[in-house]
Amino acid sequence: MNTVWSDYVQGINTLYLSRKNRFDEVFFDSFLKLFRLDADREFTILEIGCGPGALCEALRRAYPKTHICGIDRDSAFIDYAQKHISGANFMEGDATQLPFGDESFDVTISNTVSEHVEPTAFFGEQRRVLKKGGVCLVLSARKGIRVQAPCLTNDEAEEAFWRKAAELDDSFEKYAVCRYPMNESELPRAMEKYGFCDVHTGYAVSDLTPDDPKYSRPFALQMLETLRQDELDALFGAQRTLGEHFTKDEYAAIEKRINEKHDLRKKLFDQGQKQWDTAVSLTMVVRGIRP
Repeated sequence: MNTVWSDYVQGINTLYLSRKNRFDEVFFDSFLKLFRLDADREFTILEIGCGPGALCEALRRAYPKTHICGIDRDSAFIDYAQKHISGANFMEGDATQLPFGDESFDVTISNTVSEHVEPTAFFGEQRRVLKKGGVCLVLSARKGIRVQAPCLTNDEAEEAFWRKAAELDDSFEKYAVCRYPMNESELPRAMEKYGFCDVHTGYAVSDLTPDDPKYSRPFALQMLETLRQDELDALFGAQRTLGEHFTKDEYAAIEKRINEKHDLRKKLFDQGQKQWDTAVSLTMVVRGIRP
């Protein structure tokens, strides 16, 4: 059983909710235009590095005739997806050794995975399992905008805690997080280098601003809850990684402070006191064809 990523890099709540927001129906049309897949046709999709299943969930809504499989190395993600996401199959597996035969899928898709996997294996395995004429879609997060609500600012104790945690935590290096980053020109060139043709690029924007009245109350509250879970998952990850470097009382105090801040943010939202905090994510979509 492998739970390295969910334990030490990104928690289940953080990964599921952040992707659920990014691929919400409000924004997903911009992705679909870049995917250029025929929603009326029956075809097979493999999502590589599916995490807890949020993108598979969105793909199922958009392409009801498809057969979708999600694969991830993290056992906890797969367990969550199997229990909570319908209309797709999920299994554990490695992006560098996909457990499928040659020419098994019409489409492969990944979201914020390419930067973590050696490119020869990443693209080579997708080229192998794609049918001739199949589509490879690589989604990669680019620098967005993040403005925090004043009520969520860290106090001195939190600043000291997170500063010490950052000095002690070597998880990203230890678990090869973002070891193979590529910029906006390198990623499409890599797709061409590893055997794909007719490569196109584009960008999709997800504007997460809970105080904007264009969003429903449930979606706005989901955005706020995502911010809370992001901080809590970071804390729980630090607790697993750093253990005795902090006392139980120190961990409990930070958890209490996180919940107090986010309770206040929700209260201000309910009272109509707008903070206009925002998180605008920019996702690069690279699309290529397997000759």
